[in-house]
Amino acid sequence: MAKDKTQKKRRRRLGDRKDGRKVRSLCPMNYVAPYIMPDRGAASNYIEDRVDTAKMDDYIAKKRAEGLKGFGALHVFIATYVRVVSQRPGINRFISRQKIFARNNIEVMLTIKKELSLNSDETVVKVKPQADFTAEQVYRQLNEVIAKDRESAEGNAMDSVAKLLSYIPGLFLKFIVWFLKTLDYFGLLPRFLLDVSPFHGSMFITSMGSLGIPPIYHHLYDFGNVPIFISYGAKYRENYINDKGEVEKRSYIDYKIVTDERTCDGHYYASALKLIRYYMQNPHLLDSPPEQVFEDID
Repeated sequence: MAKDKTQKKRRRRLGDRKDGRKVRSLCPMNYVAPYIMPDRGAASNYIEDRVDTAKMDDYIAKKRAEGLKGFGALHVFIATYVRVVSQRPGINRFISRQKIFARNNIEVMLTIKKELSLNSDETVVKVKPQADFTAEQVYRQLNEVIAKDRESAEGNAMDSVAKLLSYIPGLFLKFIVWFLKTLDYFGLLPRFLLDVSPFHGSMFITSMGSLGIPPIYHHLYDFGNVPIFISYGAKYRENYINDKGEVEKRSYIDYKIVTDERTCDGHYYASALKLIRYYMQNPHLLDSPPEQVFEDID
């Protein structure tokens, strides 16, 4: 069903959470799976792929020439994910108390360093793009959030919460974490904690390319509800034999995705992964909003 932008916000029903609505029309297997596999670690699927960067490189050069300083693969990956969510909203579901929820918005997390040095502090920033965002809108929102974070001497709200928790003795901290997990299980975490938590959101992304190393399979966190973790590596060149039998040099970026298999069936995930590859190989399509933004099922 195409989303009508004039449509009124859904009324929260019994069983819904602050950050998502309960999906009530799933098949029996989707209902049973979270009870059979209660933890994300046991329910993780690992996917590896790569993208030919020829069109991406041209696209990045074009955007930089247009004045988008520092525009790069990170922005293409995030904009691609946002576009795929607009077409396959099921990948933005999450599990809580063995139930499947459709997230109310898109929340992307990434770790940044305050300075590019080994011992500098790092923090997690969270951006909340709209489903109809273009690549340029993603770029501007992300840069604004990162710039604001780096300019703040005290750090962001996540840093403040983490600093407060670090003052608590270990035994009491263990109890507090258990208490927070219990609140989260029943959907009772305060809104401000959901807003700042790096463990609650749509997708976590990390660039191994900026470190010059291959991507890793990053685990999903059992605390919180992040259902997808994407890691991508440094660009590299490889010989390729074309249809004429000639050897060409082509550039690629490897990426690895860890997903919570309980949120969608294999066919749905496969469809979404094909779209991810399609948009990364045709990034110019990210310059225009999607013709339709689809809502998840009831």
